[in-house]
Amino acid sequence: MKNALLSLMLIALGPVVVEGQQVSPEYIEEIQNLMLTEAVVEALEVAEQDTDWAVAQLIELTEIPAPPFMEEARGIRFAELLLEFGADSVWTDEEGNVIGLRRGRVGERSIGFGGHLDTVFPEGTDVSVRQVGDTLFAPGVSDDTRGLVVLLSALRALEAASLETDDDILFIGVVGEEGLGDLRGMKYLYREGGLRPDVWIEVDGGGLTRIVSMGLGSVRYRVTFSGPGGHSWGAFGTANPAHALSRAVRYFQDVADSLTRTGPRTSYNVGRMGGGTSVNSVPFEAWMEVDMRSESPESLSEIELAFLEAMDRGVEEENQLLRMGERLKVTKDKIGDRPSGELDPSTPVIQRALAATSQFAPWGTLARSSTDSNIPIALGVPAVTIGRGGIGGNGHAPAEFWVNRDAHLAVQRALVLLVAEAKLARVIS
Repeated sequence: MKNALLSLMLIALGPVVVEGQQVSPEYIEEIQNLMLTEAVVEALEVAEQDTDWAVAQLIELTEIPAPPFMEEARGIRFAELLLEFGADSVWTDEEGNVIGLRRGRVGERSIGFGGHLDTVFPEGTDVSVRQVGDTLFAPGVSDDTRGLVVLLSALRALEAASLETDDDILFIGVVGEEGLGDLRGMKYLYREGGLRPDVWIEVDGGGLTRIVSMGLGSVRYRVTFSGPGGHSWGAFGTANPAHALSRAVRYFQDVADSLTRTGPRTSYNVGRMGGGTSVNSVPFEAWMEVDMRSESPESLSEIELAFLEAMDRGVEEENQLLRMGERLKVTKDKIGDRPSGELDPSTPVIQRALAATSQFAPWGTLARSSTDSNIPIALGVPAVTIGRGGIGGNGHAPAEFWVNRDAHLAVQRALVLLVAEAKLARVIS
């Protein structure tokens, strides 16, 4: 940790720029003073002592499958643990988000502290944990089951230290973060009339130094070209869905390549394709799933429009070759829509995240990613995503692993940020 002399130097010098990030000395002073408070010191000690418990909890939760749209079993257990470790009330909303309220002394604001319940792995995946030394191997063990454990560890530490805050804290296991889940849990929380926490702190991603304060937007489509199909010889001359799909991809790439060469970083990808019944049959349908991303909402809209136009052009040109049978149709189903956006680095929760990180690791860096924080960021709600600690690897792969290497530091950093944002009130008598 940095010492008091450094704090005084920073105050004297004014705003500090480290690795491109400006950190106001008032937030560094706030964090350092907070970490000298008796109740916070006790909570940090509990977090460090809880390491073995945290590993055992990680194994238990990892071995409860949570495929996309099937998070209920893990959510039930997570709710039980929130109650066991001190939440004042726990409930599951209509979308499936599991919410544990720890009441603040004032309760005028609420701080959302979340991790996502779901993993990318489909139903039937073997999620048994294999442990080798300090390394755990299992699908989903890092992303984001470890994030859920950080939430539980923070709650346990707050309760053990009888540490009270002015603001309410909402410990939330969020559904639908991965893939086709399309941030459905967060969209529900921040819908009009929803719970809408005033500040959002997400635990996702690895390490200690990366702080996500910018949302990477994306749109995803499943496009299906359909027609009558038939025998490759006998029905020759009918419009071919696979040919239309091929044309559409070519037309899209011709435009998309130029759109992504300059300007805000933007990407596109045809990730999945399928259709047809046999090599000697004209397919009755051909489909593909496409992902487009951009730092800029305007650039994302531009490439999306180019994509839709290319799909129409592909089917229209194939229909012009029609010699017999019915015309092809194209269906463009939007299966993903994640907004982009970014917050001013001077936003208090970002400043506090940078200041808190500086006490446990090299100075933090602000980053852009696609996480649950996309939703509040796009709405202008203060939000950050911080790492879950330890060392993770092979994310989204069956060989995913997580190493218990100084993992308590992530819990301690999260604790300090959480208490700073929710405002330390007093020690419960």
